[in-house]
Amino acid sequence: MELQSSIDVSASGLRAQSLRMRVIAENLANTDSVARTPGGDPYRRRVATFKTEVDRATGANSVAVKSIEGDKSAFQSVYQPGNPAADAQGYVQRPNVNSLIEAADMKAAQRSYEANINAIEAARGLTMRTIDLLK
Repeated sequence: MELQSSIDVSASGLRAQSLRMRVIAENLANTDSVARTPGGDPYRRRVATFKTEVDRATGANSVAVKSIEGDKSAFQSVYQPGNPAADAQGYVQRPNVNSLIEAADMKAAQRSYEANINAIEAARGLTMRTIDLLK
């Protein structure tokens, strides 16, 4: 694999993990949100999924966004009869966002992002050493 191809693969990984971190940040920002109407659904946790794509010119695999979908897990019901978003029985639907899961996902995305940066730095270092040898 050429050095440029390895940089391109790592750059696609950077873009994917950056998007993943943005989705996680959105989930965390909406942890305490409720429905706008009584008995309505609150914010639904979103999850980014990825796929591999082959660059026909170089033959290298890269990462691309497959989809950003809502998590199908159930909402949490909390009894709050005074809340404007409460249904007829006084229950408010809370988002299906778990802060601990989001924090773990964020840490994993951060480490993947750092690994891609390290791979780019290694490829850049190899390129610089090659140029130095050619002088």
